[in-house]
Amino acid sequence: MLIPTHGRVPSRPPSDLIWDFAGETMGTTWTVRLAPPPGLDRAALQSAIEDELDRIILLFSHWEPRSELSRLNAAPSGFWAVSEPFWSLLHAALDLADDTNGAVDPTLGALVDLWGFGPPGPRPLDAFGKAPTVPFEDEIAAARALSGWGRLRLNREARAVQQLGGVKLDLSGIAKGHAVDKVSERLTAMGATHHLVEIGGELRGAGVKPDARPWWAELQQAPGAPGPRTVAALFDIAVATSGDWVRNYEVYGQAYSHTIDGRTGRPVDNGVASVTVFADTAMYADAMATALTVMGPQEGPDFAGAMNIAAAFVLRGEDELTEIVTPAFAAMLSEGA
Repeated sequence: MLIPTHGRVPSRPPSDLIWDFAGETMGTTWTVRLAPPPGLDRAALQSAIEDELDRIILLFSHWEPRSELSRLNAAPSGFWAVSEPFWSLLHAALDLADDTNGAVDPTLGALVDLWGFGPPGPRPLDAFGKAPTVPFEDEIAAARALSGWGRLRLNREARAVQQLGGVKLDLSGIAKGHAVDKVSERLTAMGATHHLVEIGGELRGAGVKPDARPWWAELQQAPGAPGPRTVAALFDIAVATSGDWVRNYEVYGQAYSHTIDGRTGRPVDNGVASVTVFADTAMYADAMATALTVMGPQEGPDFAGAMNIAAAFVLRGEDELTEIVTPAFAAMLSEGA
């Protein structure tokens, strides 16, 4: 059992009811649980949630051809003005790339596509039709030449992003977390200050339930993980998990995960099965779960410990999985003991 260590005291929810909402977005499902404020009906809340999610898709989805991101990716060379919401999220993504030395990088779209995890679809099958093919070295080098957050140029006065020709932004490493945050903020602005928002397994809780109990959430775990079933009290905190089992494919016994290391141009293959991160915002938790996965079993825990990030790593050994937790994560376990 994990309990936040921020020391905040919850206020009283605005009602004794809990309303549940659900739907689909970003190729996955979403759910919301909330204590409804007086004067709002279900239709207004459902509409607000769906409006926020639709807006985010039209801004940042690389799967939606009409989105602002897709149009920028398809644009010819030159500087292209972008909207304020797009500019703000891109800046946040670039700051995270700088903080992690590129372990999370919003410019890896060409590599994501090359490895079969982007809009063009899966890798073609081999001549026998039995397994996906793996990119050739020259293909990887060409995609890497179009990647790298340090190559991206911005014109701040014009609020414009430079398209060098073929560069593909991919904000999927933070988009789900960002969407969770925006829905949470929208609900708070509407007076639904006590809620739990989940998109594709990434969650953010605010306040508590009407019975004063927290919003409990069971953590995602890698198949065969050594730890027991773990639940977390999501009181004014968010959580995200990055796992190599979530999206992958296998080629003659070698598994290829959807998480790409921009430093090598290849899917991560460093023995990290999963990373779970708690943070104030779902976007930060989402980004750090990816970054720590890319950093690997030594650099990742060291970085998370130095940054006081509450993180749990599940690592693959020759015969079994092991778990490493940071001091901040251990402190949450102690609170729940």
